[in-house]
Amino acid sequence: MAVSALDSRIFRNLFGTQEIRDVFTDEAYVSSLIEVEAALARAEAAAGVIPPEAGTAITSTFASLKIDYERLARDTDIVGYPVLPLVLQLVEGTPEETAKYIHWGATTQDIQDDASMLQIKRGVALVKRELETLKEVLKGLAATHRDTPMAGRTHLQHALPCTFGYKCAVYLSSVIRHLERIEEIEQRCLLVQFGGAAGTIASLGEDDTGLRVRENLAAELGLKNPDITWHVARDNIAEILNFLALVGGTLGKIALDVMIMSSNEFDEVSEPFVPHRGASSTMPQKRNPISSEVILAASKMLRANASLGLDAIVTDFERASGPWHLEWVAIPEAFVTAVGALHQTNFALGGLVVKVDSMKRNLYSTKGLIVGEAVMMGLARQLGRQGAHDLVYEACKSAIEQDKTLLEVLEAVPSLNGIVTREQLVSFCDPLKYMGASGLMVDEMVKRAA
Repeated sequence: MAVSALDSRIFRNLFGTQEIRDVFTDEAYVSSLIEVEAALARAEAAAGVIPPEAGTAITSTFASLKIDYERLARDTDIVGYPVLPLVLQLVEGTPEETAKYIHWGATTQDIQDDASMLQIKRGVALVKRELETLKEVLKGLAATHRDTPMAGRTHLQHALPCTFGYKCAVYLSSVIRHLERIEEIEQRCLLVQFGGAAGTIASLGEDDTGLRVRENLAAELGLKNPDITWHVARDNIAEILNFLALVGGTLGKIALDVMIMSSNEFDEVSEPFVPHRGASSTMPQKRNPISSEVILAASKMLRANASLGLDAIVTDFERASGPWHLEWVAIPEAFVTAVGALHQTNFALGGLVVKVDSMKRNLYSTKGLIVGEAVMMGLARQLGRQGAHDLVYEACKSAIEQDKTLLEVLEAVPSLNGIVTREQLVSFCDPLKYMGASGLMVDEMVKRAA
């Protein structure tokens, strides 16, 4: 029975994908716990802590064990954590001569943190893959529409001309930075955990035995070996959750732009057409931007889970008395939501309908007002910047009030006679001649993405 949109049979494929949900199922989590216990046995066998054959024997036995999930759930409800109940089942299913070496020197949080890290590692790989796909989609849009003119807007008002390729290249720049961040996260944050009861690995003696076991365990699990136990220093987890929130922020910005540009008044883009997608129960004409709406909601959910990760950093002494539990909620939800939002973004942008004619129509809809700065800068050399600003301000005001083009008004300004030619005014008022370095920046981002 689902209690969340993320695992609801009705809503789940709006907010996630089956692939990422499979990483965070109960079965996947318990499998990861068992994987960690087996890897620990092998790591300790290699370090001479337990008999050499014990690691292999434990691993072989675990491969065929069947877990009683109902019993595990009941016992976890009593204990408060799943590791002790799971270890009891593992011991019961393992021959006595090797069962005594299961969970040797470890504590519950060691096993749970490592299992969570394995899930995070798999989740990060999916996020990375989806970001790479989005990079290629945006690279293609930026290159294709490098010179597709449209109105640039600030405060939802016409500001200056730009191109749709430039907008996509700006989005692309964020995605490239996210891919750089994920490379750093893989090196800095995916750490193995093995510290024992209070992090000192005292159960394995006073020498470096515990450190060698931890190094072996890191190698077995494909995680990084930290310099010191991190079980009460949760900044790496918080960084991962906040990274996912950053990705969500980028996707939310794109989604918001797409939604506004999809409105009938703008009509500059639309999400891919799929029969009945975005349909209304009462208005047959509707094609609502459903993917963008879901993405925007997901971006807010990701920020909420990031804040839980920040709260979980504040732990007491050598074992947290509660904040750790926040991560049990935040990590699965954040990864499912992030991958789902990326999937929706790749769908929406991968088949985005770009309405070039509408963009051009909107660009010219304000009758030249969008190039007010261009005119001002063109006249500034003769009139000074402030003088040119004041003149163009009055000209724009007159154009609005008289429903004329800016060029028509400027041509009738007596003080401009002898200062500027009509050809110059026409050039100043041409939006296509005021794109700045946008094309060069698009080229640079496309080059970087390649």
